Amino acid sequence: MPLTSAQKAEVVGKYRRAPKDTGSPEVQIALLSERINGLTAHFTTHKSDHASRRGLLKMVTQRRRLLDYLKANAPVRYTKVVAELGLRR
Repeated sequence: MPLTSAQKAEVVGKYRRAPKDTGSPEVQIALLSERINGLTAHFTTHKSDHASRRGLLKMVTQRRRLLDYLKANAPVRYTKVVAELGLRR
């Protein structure tokens, strides 16, 4: 399910590193996590929605790649983001 502008602004405001930051790995991971959480709720009622399930798997893979990048380049920021989002790592 898409995020509204207000939801997206809230997430960006919480995880950004600079006043105009919208593309840092932390922000991207947080936005993907919000979308993933929304889709998992969607699948509890729509079990046969396989097209959306494919999109969910693509988002999970993208988040995994961003987390791997952050872990390799900034381990302190990585642990902070994983702890704040409550991801299993």
